[in-house]
Amino acid sequence: MKTDGAKGGIEQIAERLPLLRRRSLMVQGLRAFFDARGYLEVETPYAVPVPGEEVHLHVFATEREAPTGERVPLFLHTSPEFAMKRIVAATGLKIFQLARVWRNGEGSALHSPEFTMLEWYRPGAGLEDLMDETELLVRTMLPPVVQRDGYAIPIEEPFERLTVAEAFQRHVGADVLATADDAEALAEQAGVVLRAGEEWEDLFFRLLLERVEPVIGRNRPTFLTHWPASQAALARRCPADPRVALRFELYIGGIELANAFEELSDASEQRARFENDRHRRALLYPERPDWRMDENLLAALPHLPPTSGIALGFDRLVMLATGAPRLSDILWLE
Repeated sequence: MKTDGAKGGIEQIAERLPLLRRRSLMVQGLRAFFDARGYLEVETPYAVPVPGEEVHLHVFATEREAPTGERVPLFLHTSPEFAMKRIVAATGLKIFQLARVWRNGEGSALHSPEFTMLEWYRPGAGLEDLMDETELLVRTMLPPVVQRDGYAIPIEEPFERLTVAEAFQRHVGADVLATADDAEALAEQAGVVLRAGEEWEDLFFRLLLERVEPVIGRNRPTFLTHWPASQAALARRCPADPRVALRFELYIGGIELANAFEELSDASEQRARFENDRHRRALLYPERPDWRMDENLLAALPHLPPTSGIALGFDRLVMLATGAPRLSDILWLE
């Protein structure tokens, strides 16, 4: 006998079905897009010994039990990035993946602890090339006008390309590069009071979240490019200006849709960045599990051809296509 809860679950699926059909068609469209452009679809493991190195992402821990009884700690990956770079380093091919990823402790109208990430890597492409391709993909997948939070956002017009420095000058009134690593100077220029224990990176993201993200991508999609070097993650520094990294994020209607890099191939620099991230994570979250360094990735990086790569939130793309207000509206089950 079905309970009211079970019945409610069935009704929710039935109510979502038109949106879920659209989701299914978009999956088919994505695969056709990448197939036409010569990409190879790949599949990488979800349970891995190294889930990622991003400081503030919390992971799901699990383990593999061998027939001998040996237990090996594993984690559900937060991105397939490390594995996909190893494939590009080994093959030199253009690749893509629609992967399930996990980030513990997340949940909101735009977040779920388990979601679908579209990632693709294009050898020989620079940041501008990847922005062009991303713009074409989004234009292919979305209607000509997206309605979001009372804004009608044209998708057919050229997307805005705005550097982080330009965005902070325009919307914060601060020179984010000249004040790099000087929290007091950034706070003074922004006209805010520095909070107790707030460091430059904390203030940078507070201003980004409060003053920049709410106003970009509202009149047209916006690529936010050339991030401060301290926010490079796995991106190359810009040869013309080492104060910035060759990275962009894409915003549409108040939604951060994608994050992209010109990929760093210097294993020594990447190791140093990982070590710094691991140190910060241990200080901020001492209760969280630890894992070994990804030596397989570091060994592969010197063989990585000049490549740009991007991670795009597929569920959020479906939200924009359908007008769904919550990410949960376009999931088959929660």
